Amino acid sequence: MTGTYWQATKAPRYSLLFALPLLIFYQILAVVVPPGPGGVDVRNGADIMLQAVFVWLAGAWGPRVFMLCLIGVGAWLIAKDIRAHPGKLSVGVLGGMLVEALFLSLVFGIVVSGLTVALLGAPPPPMALGGILALQRLGRWTMLMLSIGAGLYEELLFRVLLVGLIAWAAHKLLGWRPLVAGTVATVIGALIFSAFHYIGPFGDRLDVYSFVFRTIAGLFFSALYLTRGFGITAWTHALYDVLLLLR
Repeated sequence: MTGTYWQATKAPRYSLLFALPLLIFYQILAVVVPPGPGGVDVRNGADIMLQAVFVWLAGAWGPRVFMLCLIGVGAWLIAKDIRAHPGKLSVGVLGGMLVEALFLSLVFGIVVSGLTVALLGAPPPPMALGGILALQRLGRWTMLMLSIGAGLYEELLFRVLLVGLIAWAAHKLLGWRPLVAGTVATVIGALIFSAFHYIGPFGDRLDVYSFVFRTIAGLFFSALYLTRGFGITAWTHALYDVLLLLR
């Protein structure tokens, strides 16, 4: 039973369906939350980056085309998985995934903070105020939307696409062994993931502790994605951000 659960949760039928509520919640909140300062619509940065190519290709229809492609690819992967491995969905497996993601989100901050302190040899400084004060002006519902979007779109952009593309290029184009290519891709992806949080008007003020913390977080999420799949990784990231919001 244990082996069945650990294998099943990585399959598209469970992993992608488990992530679907995050997509639904994010899209609903994106419609109903009020605009940010200056009347500008606020969205998760990774969401904007993913849509940018579609906007460039399709103009005003870009966001709709992006969403259709996202849902279409997900549905195709789920259908392919069901054809290859017929069987009914288990509500117990989905419930177990939620419990697992909640547990991982609770221990995530403790583990990553501990590793950061051990690496830097100093306690964390007071958090930078720039990004926090900017986010506080947005309102709690907008921050909830951004937290959910972080789990969904940042994992899709930085783990699935970025790390996957770098690993593929290093292996296929440079001829590196898969293990070496994957390791290098994971480290580069974690560094880019960390740097991403200091970009834009709502980005945090750059400091060594937060950069190292987020780099280790990127390594943690990459390892989680490789071992537990996209759905649990996305929910763990989203729940951690939501728990920070509720503190």
